[in-house]
Amino acid sequence: MADLQHTHEVVFDGDVVTKRYVDGKQGGAEREWRALTLLAEHAPGLAPEPIAFEAGVVSMTRIDGVSLRGLSVGDAQVAAMAEALDVLYAAVPPAVLETVPIRPWQRAAVRDWVRRRGAEWRSRDPLADRAVEEGLRWLESWTPGESGVTPVFGGGDGNLANFLWDGARVRRVDFEDSGRSDRVWELAEMAEHVSMWVEGEVDIVGRFELSPPEERLMRDYRKLHGMTWLFLLSHESPRNPPGTFRRQVERVLATLAA
Repeated sequence: MADLQHTHEVVFDGDVVTKRYVDGKQGGAEREWRALTLLAEHAPGLAPEPIAFEAGVVSMTRIDGVSLRGLSVGDAQVAAMAEALDVLYAAVPPAVLETVPIRPWQRAAVRDWVRRRGAEWRSRDPLADRAVEEGLRWLESWTPGESGVTPVFGGGDGNLANFLWDGARVRRVDFEDSGRSDRVWELAEMAEHVSMWVEGEVDIVGRFELSPPEERLMRDYRKLHGMTWLFLLSHESPRNPPGTFRRQVERVLATLAA
């Protein structure tokens, strides 16, 4: 979805980064600015600091570090990533969080998108067709509940590339899809993002203690996000290794069986 589209241009000028939204993505710049402003106040150091905002353009400080995507991610990086997420999720006080708009691509929106893509599916091969059929059958029987939902400030877009490692800690960039969310939804979206497994499985969920209701939510959310990526990857991209779609089909079938 959003992470597969060209949504902005980034210009580096010394210690200043300017992000210009180029596709008219509704509210992206505003969400980015809101996130940077909130985190500068409630979790300083976790993300770039806001400098200036005008229509469609956000300027921020440049932070040190290299993207985790493409690195050999080990225990130290995963532990630091989990620590950064803990800080992010707890950063915004509840009274302030209630005033933050819900982030894009929440449960109902993703469910409806998957349904539409499923209705448009054209037979491809027996295993992929089976994954789509079983996924849509599960989706029709799924009713998202509120049991286990823990409101948090969510960064959105679980791409591993949005996490920077400086050798000691991990910090977060790219907040165009941020907003009020729930903790398990954010973790499930991240766990199923192609960047988290295509070059070696990164187990971020295992770093968090989940209650039984949260564990049930996690299973359901991962099924839904898995279906999302099944459709997104149905046309192989040169950015991913050959066979990525086939691996996603197998992941979806395994997740649906869990």
